[in-house]
Amino acid sequence: MVALLYNTKSESITVSATAGGASGDVLYACPANHDCTLDILLVSNGGSASKKISIQFYHNDDSTYHNLVKEHAVAGNDIYNVFSSAQFHLHAGDKIVVYMESGSTFDVTMSGREYYNPARPA
Repeated sequence: MVALLYNTKSESITVSATAGGASGDVLYACPANHDCTLDILLVSNGGSASKKISIQFYHNDDSTYHNLVKEHAVAGNDIYNVFSSAQFHLHAGDKIVVYMESGSTFDVTMSGREYYNPARPA
């Protein structure tokens, strides 16, 4: 069995977008010639009130956005682990996009593994 080499990748953003799709904030974009396995996707509500967050997956193969989480309420000063014990796989050009309810204070963090794959152009 051949061991697959990878680089670890972590990204975090403070969300400002209040609409999804091309208007949303890009948390992560999988680079050309790579695949990525997301191991964790955490949402942190820094406000004191419950607010809603949405997370989309942009699929580069067909240029479409798909909802992973749509208007999920996160209690004030709390966190939400989107994947729990699952993983999510991305390919070159795929993205994770986030947006929130107006007046919210959210940070979103991901951590994963990027694998070089020359068969995956941008």
